[in-house]
Amino acid sequence: MTVSKYLQIKQHLLHNIESGLWPEYSPVPSENALAEEFSVSRMTARRALQELAEQGVIVRNQGAASYVASLKSQSSMLAIRNIADEIVERGHEHKAQVLQLDKVIADQVVAANLGVSPGTEVFHSVILHFENAQVLQLEERFVNPKVAPDYLAQDFERQTSHDYLSQKLPLTEAEHLVEAVVPDSELQELLHIQEGTACLRVTRRTWSKKASVSYAILTHPGDRYRLGSHLTFG
Repeated sequence: MTVSKYLQIKQHLLHNIESGLWPEYSPVPSENALAEEFSVSRMTARRALQELAEQGVIVRNQGAASYVASLKSQSSMLAIRNIADEIVERGHEHKAQVLQLDKVIADQVVAANLGVSPGTEVFHSVILHFENAQVLQLEERFVNPKVAPDYLAQDFERQTSHDYLSQKLPLTEAEHLVEAVVPDSELQELLHIQEGTACLRVTRRTWSKKASVSYAILTHPGDRYRLGSHLTFG
């Protein structure tokens, strides 16, 4: 299958970055230079650079040279995205390992965040997400059984829980809370991190047509992951 020109440019840039040829903060060729090197239009070169910028691989500056970003995996603070898609878009391999998939009784914290009464039986999953065989995220999710009654019957090593819920229940509202946490010994072992490594935790609540869907606690090794966003004002 023929690879499109913009993908050829994108893969070329990724190869130079991931091979170490261009370390962190190294300048990246301009649109004009890439257009000339690959015999394409500036628009095609711009698309490759823009996608890498949106994925947090490079940083683009208006009127100045682009450069290689800090080599931590990055997700957007402004979008609710499937972590598997983010990893694949970086040219890496995603793998999921389901640690738990069961029913639990909602305590006060879970009940308040999921919008149910304490003591209600809810669905619960604990899943590790890997990027190139390295743990990137521990996902603990509580799901409202009323809106996703077949949640426990899914294979979340083949399809992510986020992808399944988004397909079944188009999200209409979401809330993000971000905090730094100090991991205990159990979390250190799950994330394969050393003592003293801080973690970044995203607590996410989602709704579909005003019905509560899920309450997720997403924990990442702080030395492998970051959140970022880019806003353009009209």
